[in-house]
Amino acid sequence: MSITRSEVLRLYKNLVLYSKSLTLTDPVYFKKRITSEFKRNKSLTDPKDISFAYEKGAALLCKGSVV
Repeated sequence: MSITRSEVLRLYKNLVLYSKSLTLTDPVYFKKRITSEFKRNKSLTDPKDISFAYEKGAALLCKGSVV
């Protein structure tokens, strides 16, 4: 299964919205960290690397903690 651009953008949006609901973590720091991770992974070309990064972000949303 290939990850589409719209799925990645939806994950980014959901992670930014999740950062607003954090209480024990600084929301500004979390948002900056998410943004930097997405910028760093923007140049990924290998489908395995793309799916790993996507699953890592999706797991963060599901579990509410960093994997």
